[in-house]
Amino acid sequence: QVQLVESGGGLVQAGGSLRLSCAASGRTFSSYPMGWFRQAPGKEREFVAAISRGGVSTYYADSVKGRFTISRDNAKNTVYLQMNSLKPEDTAVYYCAATSQMTLTNNNSRYAYWGQGTQVTVSS
Repeated sequence: QVQLVESGGGLVQAGGSLRLSCAASGRTFSSYPMGWFRQAPGKEREFVAAISRGGVSTYYADSVKGRFTISRDNAKNTVYLQMNSLKPEDTAVYYCAATSQMTLTNNNSRYAYWGQGTQVTVSS
């Protein structure tokens, strides 16, 4: 079992930056590839980024590539999402998730553990 708690969301103007954090507790954090997803009102949850267990490999949705960076610190049991050049369309609740699938995936059904989410609002 892995418990995940996101933080760092808030209100920011377009072009601004935010860094989200996801703190994990429970079973060994470094055993799990991690992902970030987001869900805007009235829309389905969509993949944002994923990172391998050791942090060497990453995978991004085309919509955030070049603007967002996923990273992790296994010593702190934390995964991060640095979001730069934010756009109003990035407004959503952002969730972190853990998967047992070693191959990085954008399929949310492959992620067994989820946090409660943190709201990100980007004003124009």
